[in-house]
Amino acid sequence: MTDNPTGRVCYFNGEIIPESEAKVSFRDRGFKYGDAVFDTTRTFGHRIFRLDEHVDRLFKSLRYLQIDPALSKDEYKKITMEVLEQNLPLIESDDDYWVSQRVSRGIDSPDIDAKTESGSTIIIETLPLPLKERASLYRDGIEVVIPSIRRTSPEALSPRVKTNNYLNLIMGDLEAKSHNPKAWAVLLDANGNMCEGIGSNFFTVTDGVIKTPKDKYVLGGISRETVTELAASLDIEIVQEDIDIYDAVNADEVFLTSTSLCVCPVSTINGTTVGNGDQPGPITKALTDAYIDLVDYDFVAQYLKKLEV
Repeated sequence: MTDNPTGRVCYFNGEIIPESEAKVSFRDRGFKYGDAVFDTTRTFGHRIFRLDEHVDRLFKSLRYLQIDPALSKDEYKKITMEVLEQNLPLIESDDDYWVSQRVSRGIDSPDIDAKTESGSTIIIETLPLPLKERASLYRDGIEVVIPSIRRTSPEALSPRVKTNNYLNLIMGDLEAKSHNPKAWAVLLDANGNMCEGIGSNFFTVTDGVIKTPKDKYVLGGISRETVTELAASLDIEIVQEDIDIYDAVNADEVFLTSTSLCVCPVSTINGTTVGNGDQPGPITKALTDAYIDLVDYDFVAQYLKKLEV
């Protein structure tokens, strides 16, 4: 076994080094408290998707938490591309990467205040997409389970900030998987309406109208924004409004968006079949096709191909 078994490199606090050499202190506030933010995009056919938008969102999260970005947006983008380009030769032509920027407040100070002695800790890294593990979702649809745990209220901490502290979503996911190991959790907001899951946004289609929860209650995914743009280009009405469980289970179609999956149909909610059981529904299919055209890459075929491996 080599010292760097994956061969991948990452950016860590000023230099690009083998992943195995990137050591985060146990006193780093990101490790101790989840006092950190991150953002993640993906590649399509080895081409990165909407890096500008993802870095913009990263900076909004940093500003909200008052964490020093230490670098400019242009520097983040430049380094991201350098790391990606060095790592691309390590995957097959039909594989792709998650590409992430991670920034913590840094090494904790002995003072009880949120101060650091080191400045921000910055990591920029790549990870192969779990194509084989998620391939069946495009064949069978996603089985959504709604846990009892509610999504963090915006009155407590804005869910729009993409922090490293995912415990709220993780606990919901663990509960959902205790009922169905294949489940994807979608948490309710504090008012009992459909909200979001780990890295995924929720949509319904009823009578030809797409509905998604209000911005205030969710992390507004770049894939969610992309679908909103695509719906407008297809002259499909899309609205933000509260969606209760009754409306969700009675929708004609339901789908999730995420960085890795882009658009993926939901087959069941708490065991109830969505619509007439056909997956994907016509509007989900139209959005998926438009997404494929936009990125000039058939990501559905990319996933389904892995079913044969």
